[in-house]
Amino acid sequence: MRRRAALKNLGGLLAAPAVHVGAAAPAEQPVLRIAHLTDIHLKNDLGAPAKFTRCLHHVQQQTPKVQLIMNGGDVVFDMNKEKLSSIDDQWKLMKSVLKAECSLPMVYCLGNHDIWWHENTKGQATYGKQYAMQQLELAKPYYSFSRGGWKFIVLDSVHLDVDATWYIGKLGDEQFAWLENELRTTPATTPVLVMSHIPILTAVLMIQDDVVNRWEMLGGDMHTDTAKIINLFYKHPNVKLCLSGHLHLRDKVVYNNVTYLCNGAVSGAWWKGNLRETAPGYGVLDLYADGRFTESYVNY
Repeated sequence: MRRRAALKNLGGLLAAPAVHVGAAAPAEQPVLRIAHLTDIHLKNDLGAPAKFTRCLHHVQQQTPKVQLIMNGGDVVFDMNKEKLSSIDDQWKLMKSVLKAECSLPMVYCLGNHDIWWHENTKGQATYGKQYAMQQLELAKPYYSFSRGGWKFIVLDSVHLDVDATWYIGKLGDEQFAWLENELRTTPATTPVLVMSHIPILTAVLMIQDDVVNRWEMLGGDMHTDTAKIINLFYKHPNVKLCLSGHLHLRDKVVYNNVTYLCNGAVSGAWWKGNLRETAPGYGVLDLYADGRFTESYVNY
């Protein structure tokens, strides 16, 4: 399959006409079907290119047809502290596979493995998120768009920790103010879907071996500003669904009528089978005009 030309302007994609539906009824059709692919970690090893190709074909053979892929980050295997030549090879492979094997439009958020944090290269223009943003043709690491009567908000959840050597999950003041404005200026009748790489809220961090009466929850595994974000969502009941990845485990938490859905990884245990009880896979979601949705996790 030939892939459509890379999306240079989200407006071209997002201006697609919504499907209009009538009053709610048992036979009502969804306005949009999306696939959520996250934590692909593509590299030329462990059979990853062939397995990712199989996943892409599986997505495109869904019935009804998937109309949009939301890529939840960790697009390539790992950019952290890698040599630039290795990073180049990973992105060339990703682009080659997508061009040859995927005909669906795809939108992205950045994962922690899509960021180049090599301490000896801080002065280079490619340091940090800039390289991946150039590859994905993103003007900013967070943005919003509308399609099918839904508002989609893509967050940048990966930031340097206070010691500037590793990362934690958060939005930061500037992005949080932007998110507040996005929700404030979105009509209350418009349902909202949020996508981040690091989960805003998850339960699977308590799944640990040999732990008695003490769990460790690190700032790199879940948002550190969870309470602040949840409080903001509480003021906007049209926020219906939050998608995330990062943990390679599948879970669903419903809190204050918002569903926090952490889908497992396309790569599973980094192309070595299942991670605990979660097999490699992706999410399929049907979105309805009134804010309802159905969702499933699909093993390919």
